[in-house]
Amino acid sequence: MTNSFVIDGREISPSHPPYIIAELSGNHNGSLERAIALMEAAAKTGVDAVKLQTYTADSLTIDTNRDEFTLKTGTWAGRNLYQLYQEAHTPWDWFPALFKKGKELGVTVFSSPFDIAAVDFLEKLGAPAYKIASNEFIDWPLVERAAKTGKPIIMSTGTATREQVEQTLKFTRASGAKSISILHCVSEYPAPPEKANIMTVEDIAKSFPDVVPGFSDHTMGNAAAIVAIARGACIIEKHFTLDRKDGGVDSTFSSEPAEMTKLCEDALWAWKSLGGVQYGGETNLKEKSIFTRQLWTIKDIKAGEVISWDNIKSIRAPSDSGGMSSMQFTDAIGRKAANDIAKHEPLLKSSVK
Repeated sequence: MTNSFVIDGREISPSHPPYIIAELSGNHNGSLERAIALMEAAAKTGVDAVKLQTYTADSLTIDTNRDEFTLKTGTWAGRNLYQLYQEAHTPWDWFPALFKKGKELGVTVFSSPFDIAAVDFLEKLGAPAYKIASNEFIDWPLVERAAKTGKPIIMSTGTATREQVEQTLKFTRASGAKSISILHCVSEYPAPPEKANIMTVEDIAKSFPDVVPGFSDHTMGNAAAIVAIARGACIIEKHFTLDRKDGGVDSTFSSEPAEMTKLCEDALWAWKSLGGVQYGGETNLKEKSIFTRQLWTIKDIKAGEVISWDNIKSIRAPSDSGGMSSMQFTDAIGRKAANDIAKHEPLLKSSVK
């Protein structure tokens, strides 16, 4: 097991730029033409992958008007679950065209399957990876089928407890998966910043060092994603739409093209800025022309004369001048000069008795 794996030739690990996924979800609004336009727009933003969802209403729920199957809060309050999924699903006969379009655009396409039949279907299309959605994290029959493909498995934790994460991760490995990513996720749409709890990304990285940590972001804007990268996220997933004004089941919390472009740019900048552990004084001072605090003379000093703050001063001076560091002032003050020293010269250690 390792915290690095490859999807479609792209390595994903802490040592590589964040892997950005544009989630199309139901923002195609029932139009194949719009779905293709979404893919074209996503590819232009610089994302690494476009993710689809492979389900039917019947594979997710039952067709019933029972009150408990009507959503009471959130973005879809008042909607019947079965009808919502009917509206939002991506028709399976679109998938060959969407996978083909991804190859033409040079952007990876994979999907979230929601039942075993969906995995079988995606396998025939050559899907390079699988995403397990938050509510399916504990659907072990689905997880087992995806794991048995031997392809990378990306899993969102939105509705899973810490214990369920540990149990499902163990089960996924036992089912044959060698490349696993766990994405911190808040299952609110949109998720307010005070509920983002980005520190969970860091906890995933520390608690499960052999998985790739990431963040499935339902907040508005890019700030949470950038903070997640600073906390170790190697994968960022964000819902994508052409224009929130166009509507659609996920449009209210989806990024528009300009926002996704900025996310890709900022994510790379944030990752580059992490660098390694290096304090300023360990850089090459001479090459960078850095000035350091040193002891220099402010008067002519004769051999045998006592060195004091009357004739020397702590100043910024070129780092290669050879002057004693201001940290060494106790080795100079009160001692005598070993030789004549002119005004405005570095105080050399050899000039102090």
